[in-house]
Amino acid sequence: MPPERPPISTADVARSALRLGFPTVRGDEVWWEEDRPAEAGRRTIVHRAADGSRRELLDAPWDARTRVHEYGGRSYVVVPGVGVIFANHADQRLYLTDGGPPRPVTAASEDRYGDLLWGDGVLWCVRERHHDDGKVSRGLVSVTLDGEVIEVISGSDFYASPALSPDGEHLAYICWNHPRMPWTGTELRITRLEDRSSWTVKGGMSESVLSPQWRDNRNLYLVSDWSGWWNLYQIGIFGTSSQALYPAEEEFAGPLWELGGLPYLMLGDGRLAVLHGQGDLRLGILDPETSTLIDLDVPYTGWAPALSADGTTLVGIGYGSDVPRSVVRVDVVTGRVEGLRRDIAELPDIAYLPVPHAVEIEGSFGRRIHAYRYPPNTPEPAPYVVFVHGGPTGHATTELSLEKAFFTTRGIGVLEVNYGGSTGYGRAYRERLRGQWGIVDVEDTVAAAQWLAAAGHADPARITVRGSSAGGWTVMAACAAATVFCGGVSIAGVSALAPLVAATHDFESRYIEWLVGSESLYASREPLSRAGEVSCPMLLMQGLADPVVPPTQAEAFAAALTERGIPCTYLSFEGESHGFRRLESKTAALAAELAFYEQLFRPEH
Repeated sequence: MPPERPPISTADVARSALRLGFPTVRGDEVWWEEDRPAEAGRRTIVHRAADGSRRELLDAPWDARTRVHEYGGRSYVVVPGVGVIFANHADQRLYLTDGGPPRPVTAASEDRYGDLLWGDGVLWCVRERHHDDGKVSRGLVSVTLDGEVIEVISGSDFYASPALSPDGEHLAYICWNHPRMPWTGTELRITRLEDRSSWTVKGGMSESVLSPQWRDNRNLYLVSDWSGWWNLYQIGIFGTSSQALYPAEEEFAGPLWELGGLPYLMLGDGRLAVLHGQGDLRLGILDPETSTLIDLDVPYTGWAPALSADGTTLVGIGYGSDVPRSVVRVDVVTGRVEGLRRDIAELPDIAYLPVPHAVEIEGSFGRRIHAYRYPPNTPEPAPYVVFVHGGPTGHATTELSLEKAFFTTRGIGVLEVNYGGSTGYGRAYRERLRGQWGIVDVEDTVAAAQWLAAAGHADPARITVRGSSAGGWTVMAACAAATVFCGGVSIAGVSALAPLVAATHDFESRYIEWLVGSESLYASREPLSRAGEVSCPMLLMQGLADPVVPPTQAEAFAAALTERGIPCTYLSFEGESHGFRRLESKTAALAAELAFYEQLFRPEH
């Protein structure tokens, strides 16, 4: 009899990536963003009416994506009684749609707009300007529906999270300057709109303050890692009476890679809907008067930091290890939970979905390393792939992934490692990577692979490693530093630091100063300088329109390996940016990756 056909195909995985995000609720209506992989990876806005009917607001070729900071974030805002304003990817102009053809709001220019907020009859947002001399500047602006743009605040390198006071007199926001990143040091500032006077409320060079929201006209809520964890605080508008609402060794927010997300918000009854935890973030209700926090009884074990509320109705993006990423509506009074839209329309039998096992691994110098192990559907020891997340200031979650199931149903286990430097485990864990990129991340990834073999989960001769972006850097560096891997897959990985610093986008242009340090250290860390130490085959994949990690990074590493006689396959994808969005690209990349592993895992290899 022919062998049983695996239940999950490359096309199933590619089609599942709708990337549901950034929901908004107003009364009984809900809006959200979702991708169209089969339509060149464009992003659209979906509206769910009060009667439950669902409508796509933007037909092709419209693509609702902002490029502020290149990573973008929320691309739209609902204007009550008028329609939806969104940023269009192709020209980065703002457009308004009331359900019909979009009309332009802003004039054609090189400007980009993000972090959109509607308040007091105008749009408030971050404007990013790209000048003829190559410089980039940012400010907070107001935009009227007839297209008048007024710069209200400027002077800092970066801005985020504009929040208008209930009386419309003050604008709160987050700002920071090079070389800091939003997870290393930010300031919460307030501007009095009448006279444009501004002052700092909280934050500084070594404190990450995020997501200000107004409690009333004189007090705000915010998230700060002053204690070592991103916790919630209340503070007066002049920085007085700072009060921790629920001190805990948990995170109440995540790293600010994308603009426009809300990790907590105030409900109509004064309580706060919050996300909190280590690793995955749970959904709970916090009473700021009593500091009582109660988790909601919902079938979603993790949530994306993108909440919206109207009264006591809450919407968010929830997920579980066996529940697809979903747009979820919760009535916090009745406890009713509704899944409005799922990332994956039809799931395979639950028996095919791997169950994540949270593990702690001892690394170099006794360091604790967090990871999730997804066993294969065959007896162990088995071949394994170590997944390395990007960022590097990010983290892996237990969100259901057909990509992982694609491998585990083929007898290949997955270990996803949250190496030192990952978020989700406090500032001290993040700070492990300060000045140590290419050392700590590599050591932790190698230690995770060694643990797999020592614990009897993996066949020591059949362990590979894969990662994207910063994860690709770790893959290449780990394959040079150790012999525990029989192969490596890097997707849009960084191989050389000086060319990256010279060519990458402004947001991360000085990130390397925190991650590595002075240029004198580059050669000892970067994979390209150590290509001669790689002894295993490698697969490199790269989007040719990537503004974050230019294709020259993969091309140079592939050429160095080939010159040294190391088997290396380099695949490039026309029109793809930093992360593949198109159905055909996703399908081809996953098929190539599987073929690479199958060749390495053959008994005779």
